[in-house]
Amino acid sequence: MSFGSEEKSRFIRYLEDLVQRRDRGALAHLRRGLGKAPGTVMEMHRYVVPFLPKERAWTEDSHYLVAALFAYWHQGKDAVAPSPPANLGTSLAQMATDANEDSLDRRFTALLKSHPDDLPMYLRQAVGLLKSQDVPVNWQQLMKDISNWYREDNLVQRRWAQAFWGRRTAADTTPETEHTSE
Repeated sequence: MSFGSEEKSRFIRYLEDLVQRRDRGALAHLRRGLGKAPGTVMEMHRYVVPFLPKERAWTEDSHYLVAALFAYWHQGKDAVAPSPPANLGTSLAQMATDANEDSLDRRFTALLKSHPDDLPMYLRQAVGLLKSQDVPVNWQQLMKDISNWYREDNLVQRRWAQAFWGRRTAADTTPETEHTSE
């Protein structure tokens, strides 16, 4: 078991329970964290602090960010997705169409390149897109991915890219062959 997975699982289950109990007040308090620095919205502490890992303070930001994004995505919804996609790249791939592919590619590339300080803004935009199309998010995986965004090997970004662009078949990405006359 990797670090923090027990706390994160319990935390995500708690957030899902807020939706299932239709605790709109709690979700509204959590949404107030959107666009704010993690841990600065006092109304969120009641719901987040009991789940913060004791031994690793650096993961606190991911708890606050995921709580706010979770509450935002679930606004107006009374159920949680039973089997969400593998990661955020997979979720975004599900909403790709011929009409929005170029725009979505640009947004996704900007998200992948985002500095950790700008990540909350880009995630809020991505979650907003997913919310608008009712595409579910794997909150457990997102929590883990945010906690690992700083890795030098860009493992999270590479996994998201594989999930997003890997959906295309070889035929979709093979350049057209030139026709030669004989």
